[in-house]
Amino acid sequence: MPTTAKQRKKRLSSLYSTRRGRLYMGDAHDLLTMDPVTRKRSQVQLVFTSPPFPLNRKKRYGNEEGEQYLEWLAAFAPQLRDYLTEDGSIVVEVGNGWEPGSPTMSTLSMEALLAFKKAGDFHLCQEFICYNPARLPSPAQWVTVERCRVKDAFTRVWWLSPTTTPKASNKRVLTGYSDSMKRLLERGTYNPGTRPSEHTVGKQSFLKQHAGAIPPNVLVPALEDLLPDLLEALPELHGILPVANTRASDPYLDFCRENQLTPHPARMPKRLVEFFIAMLTDEDDLVLDPFAGSNTTGFVAEQMNRNWISLEMDPEYADASEVRFITE
Repeated sequence: MPTTAKQRKKRLSSLYSTRRGRLYMGDAHDLLTMDPVTRKRSQVQLVFTSPPFPLNRKKRYGNEEGEQYLEWLAAFAPQLRDYLTEDGSIVVEVGNGWEPGSPTMSTLSMEALLAFKKAGDFHLCQEFICYNPARLPSPAQWVTVERCRVKDAFTRVWWLSPTTTPKASNKRVLTGYSDSMKRLLERGTYNPGTRPSEHTVGKQSFLKQHAGAIPPNVLVPALEDLLPDLLEALPELHGILPVANTRASDPYLDFCRENQLTPHPARMPKRLVEFFIAMLTDEDDLVLDPFAGSNTTGFVAEQMNRNWISLEMDPEYADASEVRFITE
């Protein structure tokens, strides 16, 4: 039940804190209006979060359904904008949805993103695709039962900002050069000129050595997460950002099992958080996650010497998230 105006005036206490951050428990809409969270308005450099997806079935972590999702997500836009610095960013992961009882995709997640963008008067800086081939075949009815669709294996990650020039640098997220690029740099020659795409490649365009390659906006799993036993036998992949959340065992999951705690079912991949924190913030900047879940965002921010605030409404998920800072 939402808090009353009288309750909102009361100072909020964090569930737990670290050297650099605090987690507060409650509904994010309410917490964003309460002291001391409100003291951080205009100070957040990055809002990084994965709100509950607009699924057809209710999940424990609190997803809205249907058209209510549009209004629910859009209502956060002006609240979160108030927390951003002038050159701050919002990065939101949004999953795909399907029409109830039909093998057709819903556009609700994209409509919700557009509603969020409009309500906050944000600019869309870039779209990313987070691909995970290890995801279970879904939606099961159409993929594994009737076999009339292929499995849904990616989510969209949207980067927005109140300005067209948010603080950002791709120099901080460079990947290794491919073997062919290394050979080109060593050889010092290639075929310049106009390509079929009508782009003109100069004689020196690709000969300047940097610290690495600029990654694309398609994010894929880390090989060690998917195929740990075969890693040495596989060719090295270059120029892609490895992200995944496919391991069946990690310190957080192990601790939850050993202590009979319920792990969050939709945990954010650490490497995904690392990428955007590195690209969009500097050390000592403030990162906010209004839907913390297992608090991967806060944990990664702590490791990367950023300050953080996380909000989570489920008491058990909030309690379990503290083990990240104890075990990892």
